[in-house]
Amino acid sequence: MRQSYLKNAALLTGADVVLRLAGLGLRIWLANALGGEGMGLYQLVLAVYSLFVTLATAGVSVAATRLMAEELSTPEHSGSARGMLRRLLAAGLALGFAATAAQLATAGLAAKWWLGDVRAAGALQASALGMPWMAVSAVLRGFFLARRRVTPNVLSQLAEQAVRIALVVLALTRTAGADVGLRCTLVLASTAASEAVSSVLMLLFYRQEARRCFAGQKAVRPADPGRRLWDILWPVEGGRALASALHTAENMLVPACLAVYLAGAGGRSAALEQYGELKGMALPLLTFPFGLLGSLSVLLMPEITQAHILGQTKRLNALLDRMLRLTGYFSALAGALFWVWGRPAAQLLYQSADAGFYLETLAPAMPLMYLESMVDGAMKGVGEQKAAFRYSVWDSILRIAGVVLLLPRFGMKGFLAVILLSSLYTCTANTGRLLFSSGTPHAFFRWLGAPALAAVLAAAAGVGLRTVLADPLTAELPLQLAVLAAGGSGMAAVFLLAAWPLGLGKELCSIFHGREKRKISGHGVQL
Repeated sequence: MRQSYLKNAALLTGADVVLRLAGLGLRIWLANALGGEGMGLYQLVLAVYSLFVTLATAGVSVAATRLMAEELSTPEHSGSARGMLRRLLAAGLALGFAATAAQLATAGLAAKWWLGDVRAAGALQASALGMPWMAVSAVLRGFFLARRRVTPNVLSQLAEQAVRIALVVLALTRTAGADVGLRCTLVLASTAASEAVSSVLMLLFYRQEARRCFAGQKAVRPADPGRRLWDILWPVEGGRALASALHTAENMLVPACLAVYLAGAGGRSAALEQYGELKGMALPLLTFPFGLLGSLSVLLMPEITQAHILGQTKRLNALLDRMLRLTGYFSALAGALFWVWGRPAAQLLYQSADAGFYLETLAPAMPLMYLESMVDGAMKGVGEQKAAFRYSVWDSILRIAGVVLLLPRFGMKGFLAVILLSSLYTCTANTGRLLFSSGTPHAFFRWLGAPALAAVLAAAAGVGLRTVLADPLTAELPLQLAVLAAGGSGMAAVFLLAAWPLGLGKELCSIFHGREKRKISGHGVQL
């Protein structure tokens, strides 16, 4: 069982890295194909699209994983498990078609009045067609997770990404110079088609798995299916829909408030361009390294949940300390790299000086961003999901207030300030709650101080390297890539040399040599 668990964790982590690399590559290609204004329009469409995706999939995805795990826990009840799966698929299709109908009906209204750009209507209509397929995939992924089978999920997601990239590249290369609205519509239509391909693959995998899982038994009615499904759907759909709606409202307000600041200097078009450079170019680069923390999250979160349920306080404290410490080191290195090399990287990838400025400005906040994301998962593991949701809602409300107050006066600098203050608030609130509820003593020097010191030394070395390599950074593409790789590697080496005696070496040795197992009262952290 343990071997299977580690195999699944490794497979999920490897697939996540591949998918993130492919997604980042597609984002970079899109940014160059659509330009700043096109990426701004694309991001606006995604803001509304994500709200309807939440309505179609959020609740049914959680319900499928939980209810199928309950039904499959007793093999003799495979008939009732099959009956529950049929009800989940019916609920998923109902939610998917409802989301499609709602998005189609409001596409014109949303484009004109919510997003302030009628060119978005076609993209909203095209993207709506993928909702039923997404809902079916969400249910089947929950079924396979309950069966502890991750291969179908991984393969379907890889196929989905491959189809999306192929269709997007084909569509945009054949419509060079066409209207930005049409090109965004083609991108979202490609996304809907890739969702259909993924869903069909999941159905084929399910046909094979059903023979082993249900052993030919006919579907029978499970115990109280309606109430059990509703008890999960209602709070999950409601909570995530509220959070998504607030996030959508923020994304709609940003270009509108930026346009007020930029009145007379490009207005709406310039606002969309700046918004696209931040949301579609800079932020995907900043969040990409977080995918490499997937293995830590996958391996530690079930351990944290188990330690909390069993009341193993010492083990729980050790796990949380390890998570916070390793996240602090990793995010500090990533922040230092972006602070030094963000501008050259943005110029190389996007030919955008503004995107480089955004990377450089937000880089010091990466430890807060990454810690908040990891802590959010840990809070769910210790039963503090309601507190995490409450902080998330308050954060969205405060961000909207900040957008309305600061952007019309300070433009994009005001929005960067909103992002930095938001990261500080959510990281502080979530981490404080996690430490209080788990009884973990704080060790901020271990988690942030020591990583920050190593990052400062690495950044100083990086600035020196950037100065020495200034001329090659303006040379041909292969030489620029070599310079960035060499500069980043040099900084990483300095960081490791500085961080090793500050505690990173002890932590890594503890992981690889299993010392933690001998320290925590017989309850080892087996990674």
